[in-house]
Amino acid sequence: MRDKIIEKIAQLPQSPGVYIFKDAEGKIIYIGKANALKKRMQSYFNRLLSTKNQVMVSKIADFEYRTAPSQSQAQLMESALIKEHLPQYNISLKDDKSFPLIRITDEDFPIVSICRRKKALKNDTALYFGPYTDAGLLRQALKAIRRIFGFRSCKQLPRTMCLYGRINLCPAPCIGKVSRSDYRDTVKAILMFLESKHSQLLDKLSLKMHEAAHRRDFEEAARVRDQINALAAVTATATPPATIALTQSEDLGKALGLKRTPGRIEAFDISDIFGQEACGSMVSFYKGLPDKNHYRRFRIKTVTGIDDYKMLAEVVARRYSRLLKEKLPLPDLILIDGGRGHLLTAGKELEKLGLQIPLVSIAKDRENVYTKEKAQPLRFASEGPALNLIRRIRDEAHRFALSYHHVLRRKSTLGK
Repeated sequence: MRDKIIEKIAQLPQSPGVYIFKDAEGKIIYIGKANALKKRMQSYFNRLLSTKNQVMVSKIADFEYRTAPSQSQAQLMESALIKEHLPQYNISLKDDKSFPLIRITDEDFPIVSICRRKKALKNDTALYFGPYTDAGLLRQALKAIRRIFGFRSCKQLPRTMCLYGRINLCPAPCIGKVSRSDYRDTVKAILMFLESKHSQLLDKLSLKMHEAAHRRDFEEAARVRDQINALAAVTATATPPATIALTQSEDLGKALGLKRTPGRIEAFDISDIFGQEACGSMVSFYKGLPDKNHYRRFRIKTVTGIDDYKMLAEVVARRYSRLLKEKLPLPDLILIDGGRGHLLTAGKELEKLGLQIPLVSIAKDRENVYTKEKAQPLRFASEGPALNLIRRIRDEAHRFALSYHHVLRRKSTLGK
């Protein structure tokens, strides 16, 4: 059981997210957040633990994980899941009143704020979310929510519009710029965001945008469209809805200066441990979503020893020489997991085949994105739609390559 869990951990991405431990009966026993999922999960099995954690780890039979685009998003997700499942080993977090909470008051135009403890009042009907373990990350998350939706934070409504209203971080109910029902809709959207109901929220906003456009209220449709785009930038999930995927694809095409939005993106990764059972993977995304029917695996045939560049060259050459031979459609964009050297290696193979397909690579350490045209990496918004799509495709290619590598190793072991 332990070996199977460790093998599963090896396939995790090094990205922020939430991990969910389950016991032998499938019951959730602990939910935690991580800045780097793989590193955090490995720490449970690679170092000495406290007595409490040793007991918990001994009960782990399986786990799930969910990626997040940032630490602050992971923290919001963690709290929402703890509130929903009430895991046994999260009791201390649920009960500790010293951690910050998000408070939403119950009034015509609710106030959204951070507090340290629930109000000890019998008539307090406010909603509370949390507790959250990191106040700094919580403030970052609340700033993101405010940029997307806007909300009231003043204790008393002023007679004139404040700075937040002038910079569109508050809908300014103080001067009647927003109706009570519209503000309530905004608060409902914030509640769905805090409960990590991102897919449902995006579906709701998409419907709202189309309804506004249908009644020719184009100003409202544009406002909701901007909310959808902003959500796409901060809520990248493992299986995003079509709205997010389309937005990410469009943003990526613009960031790379492509003539059109990339419909089909193919990404490559190489997996080998000390040169043994080397293999390559290719994942295919269509309109920003995984298209697993077009995934491909490549067992390295011509390279011995450890040489990622030659292995990548072999895989790229095999893939596109076959597409040309069989007269199959070519992708709109190719993504390589690696630095500029890997990019140039793949580019040479495409040139040999007479192909001019747009090509980018993403380096592991600093997530620099390279193109053939520029020696220096491109600058992407750290949590923007374009980079989130590249990350998601890169992680999927890595996962797929690693899973095939493990299959080959098991076959090799059994064959001895």
